[in-house]
Amino acid sequence: MTVFKTFLKVLNKCKFPIIMYTVILVLFGAFNMQTSENSANFVASKPDILIINKDKEEGVTKNLIEYIKENSNIKEIENNEEAINDALFYRDVNYIIYIPENYRQDFLNGKNPEIEIKSTGDYQSSLAEMMLQRYIKIANIYEENIESEEELINNINEALSKQTEIQITSKLDTDNLAKASFFYNFANYSILAGCVYVICLVLSSFKEEKIAKRTIISSMKYRKYNLQLLISNSLFAIILWIFYVILSFILIGDIMFTTHGLMYILNSFIFTICALIIAFLIGNLVINKNAINGIVNVVALGSSFLCGSFVPLEWLPDTVIKIAHILPSYYYISSNEMITELEVINFETIKPVLINMGIILIFAIGFILITNIISKKKRKIA
Repeated sequence: MTVFKTFLKVLNKCKFPIIMYTVILVLFGAFNMQTSENSANFVASKPDILIINKDKEEGVTKNLIEYIKENSNIKEIENNEEAINDALFYRDVNYIIYIPENYRQDFLNGKNPEIEIKSTGDYQSSLAEMMLQRYIKIANIYEENIESEEELINNINEALSKQTEIQITSKLDTDNLAKASFFYNFANYSILAGCVYVICLVLSSFKEEKIAKRTIISSMKYRKYNLQLLISNSLFAIILWIFYVILSFILIGDIMFTTHGLMYILNSFIFTICALIIAFLIGNLVINKNAINGIVNVVALGSSFLCGSFVPLEWLPDTVIKIAHILPSYYYISSNEMITELEVINFETIKPVLINMGIILIFAIGFILITNIISKKKRKIA
């Protein structure tokens, strides 16, 4: 109880920077989660296309232009190369199609006339490219076997009108699961940064000369001392974790009341335990309070960037992911991604998640042993 009372006194003295830092982290996490809603989902859109037609608008040429108009946004721009190039440069158009003279007649004669294009090279221009190529390939196939232009156009339009029917068999609420995954992935940084900052700040106060001397001359064993200090610091870590859980219910909603939500919460709790012990280990190594901010940036920011907290794991290079395997944050974030994709929840499907949680706990046990060794050596030196 003596250690716990001292911990509360120190925590009370540092309450203003602690409250400020914790609130900033929580609000920053909420803000990032909200802004991710606009960037996490793909919204289909039509490309902006400019058509420069040097042929007569009739027959196959007219049909091609009508098909492009139906599937894109047609732009009207002054017909000179400087204006056209400016429009392309400033992204007023994504794709420019040059239909050459005598295109219709050359096509009907089997000459396969070339259509020149210019593009911005972005995904919208790629969509326009696929659309144009689809028309040309279908038209070439029918042109070889049909002589009547009217029949040819009818067959082309019939083939183009056929669409693949898509049936969604998954019953997962993918939008809200993606929001939950993003929120708890970001919590890797907030929980780790909050624990390291606050616990290091408190432990550095315990190393002040008066408190340190009283601890050394006391009859309390170092293991018991570390255990009481660890339990005391757990109080703050659990409060920080509860903040994030409550915030997830507010921001994400009903999905947090499901089994998926429960798994996100459990996974974050396991990681919070590990973050607490990491902070406790660092706190035993750090003496200078001025170094704490730098340590938070190295530990929390570094692991977050390497392990996919800010950038999705699938976007990271293989070399970075291999390095990330040595950090507990990787297994925490990897579990969040697995939970997002779980359609059926049973022992077999959640087994990889449970293994990752076990690995995080192994990291935690390892850090506890290292902390005890360091603490024992420091007492002997003292």
